[in-house]
Amino acid sequence: MTFIDRARAFIGLADTVPKWPPDRLSLALQGGGSFGAFTWGVLDRLLEEPGVSFDAISGASAGAVNAVLMAAGLVDGGPDEARARLAQFWRRMSRAAALIPKPTESPFGPGFDLVIRSLSPYQFNPFNLNPMREALVASVDFERLKRRSPIKLLLAATRVSDGRLRILTNADLTVEAVLASACLPLLHHTIEIDGEAYWDGGYAANPPLIPLIRASECDHALIVQVTPIKSDRLPKTSRDISRRIEQIQFNATLNSELETLKSGKMIGATEKLRRLRIGRISVDEEIEGLADESAGNLDWDFLERLHASGRVAADLWLKQDMPQSPSARRPDKAAS
Repeated sequence: MTFIDRARAFIGLADTVPKWPPDRLSLALQGGGSFGAFTWGVLDRLLEEPGVSFDAISGASAGAVNAVLMAAGLVDGGPDEARARLAQFWRRMSRAAALIPKPTESPFGPGFDLVIRSLSPYQFNPFNLNPMREALVASVDFERLKRRSPIKLLLAATRVSDGRLRILTNADLTVEAVLASACLPLLHHTIEIDGEAYWDGGYAANPPLIPLIRASECDHALIVQVTPIKSDRLPKTSRDISRRIEQIQFNATLNSELETLKSGKMIGATEKLRRLRIGRISVDEEIEGLADESAGNLDWDFLERLHASGRVAADLWLKQDMPQSPSARRPDKAAS
């Protein structure tokens, strides 16, 4: 493949023009804590679009959670059930978070927050209480999903022993698989699968893009990016610096995979790259100042704002004349 061919493939100028809006779509869903409610909004709108079906979905952390919830809803009742399942999960997580006192509400005072942050989850949560486990068990019949999922699922998890990526597929579907993909080691106990310890998939692939393209059999892929790319102010407090470091880390793997695709170095996928059109929806282009927000904020008003912005962004993406390049900024922005 020549450089011009690679460039045409990357920006979506393949020789054959596929149907638009697409009748079949693969999704790469990035993780980012509560910012995953933006992805919920994107999926909510895509599920409304007549005639659109889904081939493969890759996800890490909150992206993996959204992928599994959507697939489970499609198995149990179709698009309407998938939309309901996503809404119920995010509402449940918000209610669970509301029962946990914020540091400023703690009877021990603001300094209690500093103490908590200096402890490991094995110290401040010795009984391994995890509201997400309960919410997933209530929302997903994993055995049924494993047998009947119409979507190829690829969930990212990071192996603690060597830092390598493991892709958990339909055959691996359990609540532990999803929790492994969403296991932030400073907040949650490590998840073990087959005797191996795993942490959040975002450290190794956020989301798995090249594995998705290899698994996908359709002409369109959409990346939903929820970890803020840019920050308009210099972080100076310890908390702000840590937050920004995490944002940079969680975008680094996606940037690396995009560069691999752009350079045409994806082995054994020349024909796929020629016909593939990759779109991207980024939360940064919809909500200003998100880099300064906490990805642990599960207040319902905040989640609703993210959800609404995701719906608008997906609607604009579906109504554009041609899918964008992942390296390009969308000309249209939703109101923040």
